Order: sequence, then structure tokens, then C-alpha cells
Amino acid sequence: MIIFGIKSYTRLLATLSLVCPSCHQQAAHRLFEIVRKFTLFFVPLIPVGTSRRMDCVNCGYASKVSKEQAQQLMSGPRPAVG
Repeated sequence: MIIFGIKSYTRLLATLSLVCPSCHQQAAHRLFEIVRKFTLFFVPLIPVGTSRRMDCVNCGYASKVSKEQAQQLMSGPRPAVG
């Protein structure tokens, strides 16, 4: 019997202080990277997809972020989310 599947791994990239587009408050936002990997016998082997997400710790608002946006947020000035 072969056991295989897909598992997601979440990594915190940064915590940023931004103005939330939902609650309009200056609050901490966590920037996450989620990598989905193909597993064989519970061993992660091949990454099959990567996405990024940012959420507001004040109200819980979450939004998808592109790779370019994530790099800009981590390296450049801190613009408002949205």
C-alpha cells in the first residue's frame, strides 16, 4: 500500500504595522507564506504550489498577496494594505 497526499506548510515572513482596509486602524499585520507539498509516506517531496496571505491581528481581515507585493512589503516603505 502506498500512502500519498498533499500537506500545507505555513511560514511567518514578517509582522508589519499597517493601516487595515477593513477596520481602518493602524495595527500589526502578519505576512505568511503557505507552501503545499506532495508527500509520500508522510515525507514532503515536491512543492506543488505557493501562496502568500496577510492578516490583520486587530479585526482578522485576511487578503491574498502576490510574490511581488510580499517582497515590496518586506523591503520597502510600509504602504496601506488594499
